[in-house]
Amino acid sequence: MPNWGGGAKCGACEKTVYHAEEIQCNGRSFHKTCFLCMACRKALDSTTVAAHESEIYCKTCYGRKYGPKGIGFGQGAGCLSTDTGDHLGLNLQQGSPKPARPSTPTNASKFAKKVADVDKCPRCGKSVYAAEKIMGGGKPWHKTCFRCAICGKSLESTNVTDKDGELYCKVCYAKNFGPKGIGFGGLTQVEKKE
Repeated sequence: MPNWGGGAKCGACEKTVYHAEEIQCNGRSFHKTCFLCMACRKALDSTTVAAHESEIYCKTCYGRKYGPKGIGFGQGAGCLSTDTGDHLGLNLQQGSPKPARPSTPTNASKFAKKVADVDKCPRCGKSVYAAEKIMGGGKPWHKTCFRCAICGKSLESTNVTDKDGELYCKVCYAKNFGPKGIGFGGLTQVEKKE
């Protein structure tokens, strides 16, 4: 039967959806106000919607209804999800139980390896991530910790020197560790004669 009198019909309320108020999902049209999770009624958008056949859900409710169940499939690593979604009116499909995963993995996951491989800042001892890493003296430093150990001056690749795992500006390094004598380290001939 032809669709007389306007646009497509809303997938939720079956009323006409005009172009200005239309959101499309899975080949169906919805009013912006009708584009809600079928379980919890949360407003959806293109980044939060999960469609299953003719039904739309937020990703959380979709996971509760259609996602994997059992040990290791909860909200965090290694937990048991006991949330059945009953308080949201979800009728979970009951099938044969899935085999439980072993409680201790035989191989460490990629995430666990990445966490273990994070470098530590020699100055503060905290983790240094790629976005905040500056290399100096062959070690990773936070941008805020990349300072002279004596005067506290912020360092750059052009004025940094290192000694025994600590960073110094060139001036402090020369005064404290450089050669001593006339013409070096701030001594003058007048000081030498006295």
